[in-house]
Amino acid sequence: MKRDRMSRIITLTTDFGTRDGYAGAMKGVILRINPEVWVVDVTHEIEPHDIAGAAFVIAGAYRYFPEETVHLVVVDPGVGGERRPIIVRTEDYLFVGPDNGVFSLIYRREKRSRVIEISNPDLMLPEVSDTFHGRDIFAPAAAHMSKGVELSRFGKEITDYVQIPFDEPRIKGDRLEGQIIHIDRFGNLITNLSRDIFEAFVGERNFRIEVESKTLNRVCRSYSEVREGELLVIFGSLGLLELSVNCGNAAELLRLRGGERIIVERA
Repeated sequence: MKRDRMSRIITLTTDFGTRDGYAGAMKGVILRINPEVWVVDVTHEIEPHDIAGAAFVIAGAYRYFPEETVHLVVVDPGVGGERRPIIVRTEDYLFVGPDNGVFSLIYRREKRSRVIEISNPDLMLPEVSDTFHGRDIFAPAAAHMSKGVELSRFGKEITDYVQIPFDEPRIKGDRLEGQIIHIDRFGNLITNLSRDIFEAFVGERNFRIEVESKTLNRVCRSYSEVREGELLVIFGSLGLLELSVNCGNAAELLRLRGGERIIVERA
């Protein structure tokens, strides 16, 4: 694993929205500690308290940044409680945020990672509130990491970090069971079915997906292959199977929510 070194970029992923000054306050703390760093917003529109949603979003974005980027994630319904503030060091990236499972998909995808509990008050703001660790603990930690502060200065390494379960696809005979794991701004229903899993299951055979009295039996390569307002199946930019509507909203059309099952049957 690489030695700790300076980073030019810190990203922010939160559920703060943009109406209040929370994200701005974090940026101010970062820039006071390291005025040379670039602060990039991934999103501040995670649904409030949606830890699994934040885990999905950061897992889909982090690898597109340069190596040594520090990814700061704050979706923290347990702020001020027993949950620990942590740093995650992978082969190429750094993450900082609450130990509540928000980095669960990072742990799965990265073969090597270290997790450090942030406990050194010298690397926090002088006054730490009970309700805004994003500003008082996580932002200072990210800024200090971007300046190359050694991880050993933040605290001790831990191994009992929190991971939340994400269901894996299951095959039962001629049925492949997946799950809606994310609904994006356009209402696309993103599942946990990767292209590799889907194609290995279907092979050269026909298939069907039945949802809300509608049957889908082909995968499109673009939205324009169907008429506006028509439902389709497509592999999105993350390589996952999606149910979408051309110029419409699949979540509203089908009245489906995150966590619901999607069944693919071989015909």
